[in-house]
Amino acid sequence: MEEETENKVTLHGTFMSPYSKRVELALKLKSIPYLFVQEDLLNKSQTLLLHNPVHKKVPVLVHRGKPISESLFIIEYIDETWRNGPQLLPRDPYRRSKVRFWASYIQSHLFDAVMKVVKTEGEEQERALAEVKEKLSIIEREGLKEIFSDTDGKPTVTNETMSLVDIVMCTLLSPYKAHEEVLAVKIVDPETVPGVYGWLSAINETDVVKDLSPPYEQVLEILRAFRHMSLSHS
Repeated sequence: MEEETENKVTLHGTFMSPYSKRVELALKLKSIPYLFVQEDLLNKSQTLLLHNPVHKKVPVLVHRGKPISESLFIIEYIDETWRNGPQLLPRDPYRRSKVRFWASYIQSHLFDAVMKVVKTEGEEQERALAEVKEKLSIIEREGLKEIFSDTDGKPTVTNETMSLVDIVMCTLLSPYKAHEEVLAVKIVDPETVPGVYGWLSAINETDVVKDLSPPYEQVLEILRAFRHMSLSHS
């Protein structure tokens, strides 16, 4: 506790967690110095359990000794506490509600579908892949025009304009090419969802995402290991 009080911002997470990664993105975008504490989820630290006694999960952000859990709530806290850097949620209440809605949709619906594709095979995987494509089509038709209302639905993402929904999409599908290589399936088709394809391309070209992204070969290795573990326990 003494160490965390002295360090203004501490993030408890894991290298492989997309939820931890999205908090790191928010901190980097706001240029906030932080200490990253790598947690072993098979042997969770007493500090993590103390800070998140309800879910006992990462990430947990500790600011001035006070813990905040759940990645979306942490990002909102960061945006409201540090006004420097990009606004991660719009100040306008209506636009803010739209960003929240699509961030929640991607996390609750698209994320689960993508995980099914990674963790299954055969007909079950085919059904999961069809679900992913359906969700991406909904984002293509309905989401982009609301997320990028100020650019007529054309995705534009920079370090200065990245928002909550960009961060959530990034930590789910920015490594989609690695997913496609490991799974031998097409997930993001530039012909059927050109807007989503352009959105992910713009996200992947930002400096902050490049800085936080592990080498491609390492991503492949992590995905292969995760898929092997998932299939062996199914």
